[in-house]
Amino acid sequence: MNVYIIIVTYNGMKWLERCLNSCSGYNVVVIDNASTDHTVTYIKEHHPNVHLIQSDENLGFGKANNIGMSYALSKNADAVFLLNQDAYLVDNVLETLFTFQSEHKEYGILSPIHLNGTETAMDFYFSNYVSNTKNADFYSDHVTGQPLKPVYEVPFVNAAAWLISKTCLEKVGGFDPLFFHYSEDNNYCQRVRFHNFKIGVVPKVFVIHDRKQVKQKKMKPYSSQYFTWKERIYKTTFADVNSKDPKFQINKELRVIKKNIAKALFSLNFKVVKGQLIQQKNLKQLIPEILKSYNNNKVEGAHYL
Repeated sequence: MNVYIIIVTYNGMKWLERCLNSCSGYNVVVIDNASTDHTVTYIKEHHPNVHLIQSDENLGFGKANNIGMSYALSKNADAVFLLNQDAYLVDNVLETLFTFQSEHKEYGILSPIHLNGTETAMDFYFSNYVSNTKNADFYSDHVTGQPLKPVYEVPFVNAAAWLISKTCLEKVGGFDPLFFHYSEDNNYCQRVRFHNFKIGVVPKVFVIHDRKQVKQKKMKPYSSQYFTWKERIYKTTFADVNSKDPKFQINKELRVIKKNIAKALFSLNFKVVKGQLIQQKNLKQLIPEILKSYNNNKVEGAHYL
């Protein structure tokens, strides 16, 4: 089993000892995003077998993972396993996922069940990815005591613990640099499905995702947080290679913004006018890179690796 575990670190000392200890015995590549704590020193001193790649800057989640995946492919890896720095392997999760994927090559991405940090329940966010609207059988089989299926197909699962096959990497590529942090896994799942791979959750193996459930604060309209969120929405929606005509969808959104501006002017709501004008400007600036991403990702190839 030639699988490389890829871990992106950034000030990860809170979790790193347990994370790396759970990966003992495997090929591990760590890409450090310019940590300012003792992450790098700890790895060098306590895990000399880990292949450590140090970046002088924070590359973000996707680009850093791409470096690790590219290295793994150069070592002729059969698959890569992306693991968050705040997640830990449980028992033989990696072997089970790899064996299943080897026998079911249509699954480009496989994920185990994500437990919360106290191992008392499923990770809150992960539970949404296996909800009734994502897979009608997952909860039903558990509750009714039906034999669990070997895998449950879903349209998306977050990238905290992904096994990606070599074949998938060669056809889909790595993470799109259009995304710096957040939503890169949404985009990748869109591309995986477009290139006729499946995404699955294997129900009898686990990782522990040691993060706190943070309540989302109410977002103020037209705040910097709002515009950052809106940019991610635009990129995720309009760069989706499964959509037919991104230019049409973008122009449709621009027409909606134009109407909002007219309505706000009529009611003398200049705060909304200003906010919508900024939103309009931001979207227009994104158009070239969104269209470039869309066209590039429709073509098979190891893009970005």
